[in-house]
Formats: sequence, C-alpha cells, structure tokens
Amino acid sequence: MRRCAVLLLFLLLPVLAHAASVQASLDRTQVQLGETVTLNLRVEGGGMAQAPDLSALAADFEVLGSSSNTSVSIVNGQRSAQFTVGIALRPRHVGQLSIPSLDFAGARTQPLTLTVTAPDPSTAANSGKPVFLEANVDQGHVRVGQQLLFTVRLYLAGTLSNGSLSEPQLPGIDARRLGDDLDYDVVRGGRAYHVIERRYALIPQQAGTIQLPAVTFQGELIDPADPDSFFAMGTPTSAASPPVTIQVDAPPPHWGSSAWLPARGLSLTLDGLPADGKVRVGQPLDLVMTLQATGLPYEALPALSLPDLDGATVYPDKPVTGTRNDGHWLIGRRQQTFAVVPGRTGTLTLPAVTLKWWNVETGQAEEARIPAHVLTVLPAAAGGSAPAAPAPAASAPVPSKTPASSPSPASGAHPLPWRGAVLVAAALVLVAGALAVWWAWRRRPRVDRAAHAPTHRGLRAAFLAAARGDDTAAQSHALLAWARAERPGLANLGALADALASASQREAIDHLQRRRFATDGNAASPDLAAAFARGFQWRDGPPGEQPPLPPLYPFKLR
Repeated sequence: MRRCAVLLLFLLLPVLAHAASVQASLDRTQVQLGETVTLNLRVEGGGMAQAPDLSALAADFEVLGSSSNTSVSIVNGQRSAQFTVGIALRPRHVGQLSIPSLDFAGARTQPLTLTVTAPDPSTAANSGKPVFLEANVDQGHVRVGQQLLFTVRLYLAGTLSNGSLSEPQLPGIDARRLGDDLDYDVVRGGRAYHVIERRYALIPQQAGTIQLPAVTFQGELIDPADPDSFFAMGTPTSAASPPVTIQVDAPPPHWGSSAWLPARGLSLTLDGLPADGKVRVGQPLDLVMTLQATGLPYEALPALSLPDLDGATVYPDKPVTGTRNDGHWLIGRRQQTFAVVPGRTGTLTLPAVTLKWWNVETGQAEEARIPAHVLTVLPAAAGGSAPAAPAPAASAPVPSKTPASSPSPASGAHPLPWRGAVLVAAALVLVAGALAVWWAWRRRPRVDRAAHAPTHRGLRAAFLAAARGDDTAAQSHALLAWARAERPGLANLGALADALASASQREAIDHLQRRRFATDGNAASPDLAAAFARGFQWRDGPPGEQPPLPPLYPFKLR
C-alpha cells in the first residue's frame, strides 16, 4: 500500500503543479541604474518548487541571489498555502527592460516590464555619506482631497544595530502608511548601500502651497571595517530628508453641491436583482449597492441610499466599510444592503442612481451610474384565493327520487341477513386499512426538524412582512421568533426589551404590547419595522456594535 501511495503521488505531481496558481511580480516597476529589484514568484495552493531557469535574463540583469519562504493560513476552516521565491536582480543598462515568461511550478508566469533610468545627478552630493535620506512625491501639483504618493528612502552604508525613522507630521494633510517597508541594494558613487523604502499616502485637506517637513532618522551604524564592531559598538548617526513642496488646488468652481470625489477610478454597482425581473408582494428583495474608489479612503465616500419607492418599503441594513491599499494607492469601499418589500401588485420601478466624481488622471468630471430597473410584482405566494370546487360532470346520472320497489314476497329473499354480511365485510376492510395506515406511520422516516428550521434571514423577512400589517399578535410572535434566533433564552417580549440597549427599540416593544392588549390603543406608535431595520442592538454589544472609532480626518477644510 505504501508503494502504491508513493507511485500515485508521483503520478499526481504534474497535475498538482498545473493546478497551482503561479504569479510573478516586481517589488518596484521603476528603478535607477545601480539599484536592485526583487522578482517575486508565488505559487498559490502548491508546494515547494525549484527555482526557474533565469538564463533568459542574463542579457539585461545580473542575478545576485534568491531566497524562498512558505506561508500557511487557515481562514474559516479553509487551509491555504503560498510558496514564494524572491530573486534579487540588478539591471545592466538604462531602458525598458523586459522579464519574459518563466517556467515555474509547472506553469508559465506572465511577462513583466521594468523601467530603468539614469542615476539622479542631484543625489550625487550624498554619495560617500554612510547614512542619508531621500524623500519625494509622485506629483507636485494636486487638488484638495487627491491622494499623492510620498516615498522616503533611507540609505545605509553599514549594518544598522538600532534606529528609528520619524513619521511625517504634516498639518493640513492626512498621512497613512502604505504596506510594509521595501529592502534593496544600490550603488552610488562606487559605494554600496542598503536601502529601506517606506511609502505614505498623503491627502491634502486645504488648498495652497504646502511644504512637507523633513523626515528624520536616529540610530547606530556598525562599520565592518571598524575593529570595535566586534563588540557591537555602533556609531551614533542621524539624517534628515530635504523638504518637499507641493501645490494644492481647490475643486473646480463649477463643481456644484455634489460631493467632491477626486479618484483614479470609481465604480458603483447594484447586485441582487432577480434574473426574471419578478418579485412577490410581501417577499423581501435583498439588494446590495457597492461603491469603490481608487485613491480615496472610505471616509471620503458618501453614504449609500435608495430613494423612496412607490409601492414598496425600503429597509437599509448596516453598512460595510473599509480601506485597503495595493502598496501605492488607497482603495476605499462602501457596501449597503437594502431589503425592499413590495406592497402591491403591478410594476415596481427602481430609479437610476448616479454619482459624480473627478478623474484625476484625465482631469475631467465623470459619472458612475446604476441604470433604472422595472420589476413585475406578483401576488403573495400564500395570498391567492382557494380554487373553486369542480362542477359535477354533465354525464353523471341523476339519482332517482322514486323509492325502490320492495322485493316480491314470491321471491323468498331475506334482505336483512344479506345486508348484515355486507356491513361486516366493510367493517373488516376499514379496520385493515386503519392498521395499514398505523403501521406505515410507525415505519415513517424521521424528519430532521432542525434542517427545516427557518433561517435568520427568513425570520427577519417574516417580521418585516408582519410589521406592515395590523395584526399585533402576529407582529409579537414574529419579532420574538427573530430575536430567539440570536438569543434562544428569551422568554417573552419583556425579556427581549430588557436585553436591548436601544431606547427606541424598547419603546417600540412597549407600544406594541400596549396595542396588543388595548391599554393604549389611541396613542401614536413608532414605526415598528424602522425601529428594527438594522437588527437588534443588544446591551452587551455583539460584533459590529462597538462605538465607532474617532475620525481619521482631524483637520477641517478651510
């Protein structure tokens, strides 16, 4: 068996290699001549693989060495592995250098392009120093709210024993760090340096000329040529980057009252529409609206909403927000779910939704748009009238009202014993049928009631449908059933009210019980569905109910 397993593994190796996802990337896409760049080859879902043949790079690059690592992660019970090979390359000349497709882990990588420029003459003055800092921005002229890329590079000619690099403190600018530090080597003025590169996203909050202050470094450097370095006695050293000036313009004067959204790209989508364009009365339709922008954090994006719909009620759920980055740009995202409950048959029109934004790459205003949709609303599934009883067939004989003739006494027949036999036979048939039904019931397969229990979404939908009516008993039952899906120990609506932290939800329960028991039937009642549209607000704060973080924009526009 062991030999068979080993043989099967060798037979499956090519299949596993091809099943793995292979990706190639560069840590930087533009470098100066003399700097190094790292080519990363990643295998998703595969195991260790041999380094590829790099002979095709010999004409344009010098291969300095390689390293590898394996990472394993388990998310929601799903195990995923990633194997990475990092190859240090040094360009041999200036120009657009191409890294062709490489055979790696049974697959071929995509080709890459690297831009190599001549060394910056302005940095020659720093050559010869053991430590120095450089700082620059990708653009010197931007608009308010537009992200720019701020890059800080620390050059070290020795080994760093300890040190710290200050964070940019920029009044009137929101600064956020992007990704992890990059490490590579360069040659300046015939001297080798190790470089630590750090990137920031800067978002100016006011117009005018802004000078970015210097970033400073404090640390200890060990010189390998110094005999005291054997005892790890470093030399204190410090450096500061030169100041950088940027020009920030205000939004265009003709922009109007729309939210100012300067981005590199923006998308607005709506998911969840039925493929056949049909919905039913009282059946919630869950729609998901998503707004994503490159170059903006989610705090800068407007809240998502649907307009009032004629013939339907809209219940918004809790928004999902977040900001990530790809190493160069912030990517903000807002997502909002809406439960749309149709109230009558006919047609339901979802009007078009538009959002105006500024494309910083083209310098033009653009519009993201969700087109209008018209849905057909059918009657409720359980609200149709019962089918009429079928009429008797025309050919069915009509029983005669004429009394049947008595048997002739001359025949000598005795009807009573004959009728008794028929009744006894019929009774025996009924008893046998009852026994058969009882036996079949005892032998029936057991049904897993838990598998047919209503889902949390179904209980919420049932409550929203009941909240639209006037049956307070049905509303109380649906609300308590939905709450028990999250807190099974709730005995009644009073216990539910005690477990809630929201005063408006407790008040809605109080009014519901008053109306149900007719103790305050004339008082104005709050909107029951609106009070619980965002779910239950428990006292002990379930995940997602923590108080919001302080705003990440401490500076106001002036």
